[in-house]
This record gives sequence, C-alpha cells and structure tokens, in this order.
Amino acid sequence: MKKPIGRFIVLLVALAMAGLMLYGCPQQEEKKAETAAPAASAPMAAEPIKLGVAGAHSGDLASYGIPSVRAAQLVVKQRNAMNGISGRQIEVLVEDDVCKPEVATNTATKLVTDKADVVVGHICSGATKAALGIYKESGIIAMSPSATNPALTQSGDYPNFYRTIASDDAQARLQVDFALDKLGLTKLAVLHDKGDYGKGLAEFAKGFLEADSRAEVVLYEGITPGAVDYSAVVQKVKRSNAEAVIFGGYHPEASKIVQQMRKKGMETIFISDDGVKDVTFIKVAGEYAEGVYATGPVDTSKNPIAVEAIEAHKKEFGEDPGAFYLNAYAATQALLNAIEKSGSTEFDVLKKTLQSEWVATPLGIIKFDERGDAIGVGFAVYQVQGGMFATIEM
Repeated sequence: MKKPIGRFIVLLVALAMAGLMLYGCPQQEEKKAETAAPAASAPMAAEPIKLGVAGAHSGDLASYGIPSVRAAQLVVKQRNAMNGISGRQIEVLVEDDVCKPEVATNTATKLVTDKADVVVGHICSGATKAALGIYKESGIIAMSPSATNPALTQSGDYPNFYRTIASDDAQARLQVDFALDKLGLTKLAVLHDKGDYGKGLAEFAKGFLEADSRAEVVLYEGITPGAVDYSAVVQKVKRSNAEAVIFGGYHPEASKIVQQMRKKGMETIFISDDGVKDVTFIKVAGEYAEGVYATGPVDTSKNPIAVEAIEAHKKEFGEDPGAFYLNAYAATQALLNAIEKSGSTEFDVLKKTLQSEWVATPLGIIKFDERGDAIGVGFAVYQVQGGMFATIEM
C-alpha cells in the first residue's frame, strides 16, 4: 500500500503547485502591465497654433472674404505638410462678419474665446475697426489683406494691427493724380458710401483736389448703402457738370450708380477704388462696367511665389482666385513666419519680429513699419477693357 500513497502525495503536491501558478500568473501579468503602462503611453501632442480668419464669407461682399479663407487654408496646408512650425500643426478658425461692424465684434469675441493666436482679417475697414479693440485687450495681432482706412495704422490706437495693403491716403492720391495729370480733368464730383472705408477715402480725395488749383470739387455727397435707386444722386452729378466721379465704397453700390448713369446717357468718367476692383463688379454692372477706372493693389501675378499661389488655388478650387487673395496669402505667410522666427505667439515678441524680419511673399519681400503698414506694397490704376481689368500706365 505504500506505493499508491506515495503517488497520491506526489499528485497532491503537483496540483497545489499548479494552483499557485494559475492564481499567481494573472497577478504577475497585471503587475507587469501596470509597470509597463507609463513606458508604453504616447507623448502628449503639442498644442496647435490657432490662426483665425475673419471677414465677409457671406452676403454681397463675400467675393472679398472667401479668397482670404482659401489663401490661409492653402498656406497652412503647405506648412502642416512640412511638420507645421517646430512640430506644432496649425489650425484654421474661420469666422464670418459679413463686413458689418456690429457683427465683427461678435466674430472677434468668438475667435478670442476659441483661443486664436493670431488673426488674418478683417476685410472691410469698418468691421476691422470694430474688432481691433477686442483683439487688443487679448494681446492678439490682426493682419488685414484689405482694410485700407489710414487711421487704423496712423492713429496709434491699434498697435496690434498690421496690413499687407497700402492705405487710402496713398490710394486717393493716386486717383487724384490720375484724374488731373493723366486724364486732364478739372471738374470732379466725389461720392462715398458713408462708411469708414468709403468716406475716409473720399475725404482724402476731396482734400487733395481742393489743394490743387487746377481742380474744382463740384459735388461732394454721401449715399445710402444697399439702396435700390440712386437716381437722385445721379441727377445731382449730371447737374453739376462734373467730368468725372471719384467714388469711395464697394461694388454693389458702384455697379448701380454706373448703370443708372449710363442709362441716362451720361458719359461721365467713373473712378473708384479697390472696393470696386473685383470681377463681381463687372458681372453685376455688365456692359456698363466698360471703361470704368479703379485703383487696386499693384499687379504682382508674375512674381514666382504669386504664380505658385495662383496655381495652387486653381488646382484646389478649380478657378482663378478673387480679390485680395495674394494679399491674404502674404498676410498668412508673414504671421506664420514671425511665429517661426521668434518661436513665440506673444504679442510683444511677434510685433518686434514683424518689424525686423523680411519675408518672401506673392507681393514681394516685405516687412512692416512701426505703424503696421507693409513696406514695399502700393496701388496701381486699372480700367475695365473687354470685360476685364487692365493695368493703366501712369
């Protein structure tokens, strides 16, 4: 009987050891997993750099704002494909202000709430002015491709504002010089849309004309934006015997005024601004757009960076870019370049970098003066010829 008992004891010992192993293994595995967990976890991704884009993305002036969104998206897409900035990806935050000051304050507040680091925009001068105080309080730099009101940089009230377009005093000076020197005109009517942009430009034009002994301002008047009928002011222009109208404002009003002038048989020359130098003006005014003059940013479409930017737009969106596209492309590049060069999104650091570091853009190699105006940009005169804007040599 001894052998069976011995075998029984051996069997019991083996079963006990097997039990210990069965119960012990899960605990050991769990302990190993706990120990290994920290080493296996992925490192935290760096916070993205947030680029706000604000402007008219709907409504009558969307043709000015949408090109800026597309420009920012294309620049950011290219940057992100190259590992962003110091490994940080860039996120685009798009907000619509419909080019209205009362909406722009909400737009700016939304971008601040969403923690935008910098902003490309706004588009219209009035909306830009309304938003800048909000960005200023939050230490955010905003760079517009199109807001030309001189006071935005010259007043000193907005040290957080930059732009990649020249200001309206330069634009009005060019319009007046063109009217007097190139066209030989002496009697001019000056109209405006009562807004920060249009009225501001018109006041400069009026001042330059009145300071020149060759010129006479025979009518100076504001119109109501969005009106259906401008026959009253058109009639005033006719009675004034003005040889030309200088208009400060945007294409919806300009197209109606030009149409009504031409339908009354008036051949009065029409000179306007970059708010009118847009293909939408030609589409709306139709045959009556022919011969209209407008100032706008100097044509840099043959700049190699501009060629690349335009081709990128065509490839991505299947059409030519719209107004202020290259200016917005340059603004996006300038802001991201400043962040990269300085390694910071802090207001004071970016401000210093924007004023000291040159950057290659579709507008040329630019940097900014102490007021926030881009050095190396300017305006040219264009005329609608054969259904498109052609550059006029001064």
